[in-house]
Amino acid sequence: MGKVGIIGVGQSAFVRGYPGSIRELAFEGFKEAMEDAQISAQDIDASIICSAPEYDKQRSPSGVFAEYLGLIPQPTCYLESLCSSTSMGLRMAYSLIKSGLHDVVAVLGFQKMSEISSAESQERMGRGADIQWESPFGTMMPAYYAMFAKAHMEKYGTMLEDLALVRVKSATYGQVNPKALFRKPVTVEMFSDPEHFMSGPVSSPLRVGDCCANADGSSCLIVASEERAETFSQRPVWILGLGAASASVNMAGRDLFTGLTVARQAAEQAYRMAGVVPQDIDVAEVHDCFTISEILAYEDLGFAKPGEGKELIKSKETYKEGRIPVNVDGGLLSKGHPIGATGGSQIRTIVLELRGEAGEMQVKEPEIGLVHNIGGVGLYGNVTILGR
Repeated sequence: MGKVGIIGVGQSAFVRGYPGSIRELAFEGFKEAMEDAQISAQDIDASIICSAPEYDKQRSPSGVFAEYLGLIPQPTCYLESLCSSTSMGLRMAYSLIKSGLHDVVAVLGFQKMSEISSAESQERMGRGADIQWESPFGTMMPAYYAMFAKAHMEKYGTMLEDLALVRVKSATYGQVNPKALFRKPVTVEMFSDPEHFMSGPVSSPLRVGDCCANADGSSCLIVASEERAETFSQRPVWILGLGAASASVNMAGRDLFTGLTVARQAAEQAYRMAGVVPQDIDVAEVHDCFTISEILAYEDLGFAKPGEGKELIKSKETYKEGRIPVNVDGGLLSKGHPIGATGGSQIRTIVLELRGEAGEMQVKEPEIGLVHNIGGVGLYGNVTILGR
């Protein structure tokens, strides 16, 4: 079979309290992707709808969305792998096209997290862990990642200021991303000011500024076979490598707390499939749900040796002008984190970068881009490598 490419990308603005319904929210990302691909709904052979369940009342949203978006009677399905759902959806679309079953597939991710309260949202996230052995004891996402932060600090001497520098970089690019939720500058001094909300404790050592925020949003990818991609598009971006892995849902089953095993395994698979090494990556999007997550990603992806990720942020090597630009759209820390839409937003950014259409976020002439998307607390890991 031939190559598989992405011919259209779209994303709504990520916001707090989207005023419309989930189908209207989904339409925003879908409309932009369809206009980007310059195709009609009749050209779509199948659709994959991605989100984390239990944030809205609609069961089986795939059928509802397919009808609303004009995609019936083509087949549709619902897919979830928590925060990495859209990246897993891209993997499924790739497989459907490679198998010959379909030629053009829409992958649509969404989440309207404002449908429920913040406390309810945290409880739902906690249920991403084992509901028998962990979540009944009150485990929450910040507490889980705080364990990773403490382990990294203990073993490698990572400091609170290193974490703050990640948020400073995020805010640098969030300011120029019109789709981002947070678009104001952040300084390291905010983290040391006891009167500033950024310094407020969440789960030691993580502070408010170390955590991404819930958001409402949608994203969409139009994926096509080589023949259809070249028919429809003058600028397809090709899927070069795909990696995916899973881990023990319980922390007691983990043997590593200074990194995410699923990220390392998924990265190894994706690099092998693409025939590249970490040094070949020109621009990357990593899953920075917490500041420590970005530092772990540097190391898990091979951009830095274990324990040396903090040196990349200190030296600004992950800024737009640096050796390996990372999250130059502001990342989750600035954009917000609408769970089901997050992976698609990351992929959209890399597609725009490779097409030279990222505006003020544009990296100089990238050839190969990488997306690192994690579901839960390292429960699911997806790494996608894209090329011009």
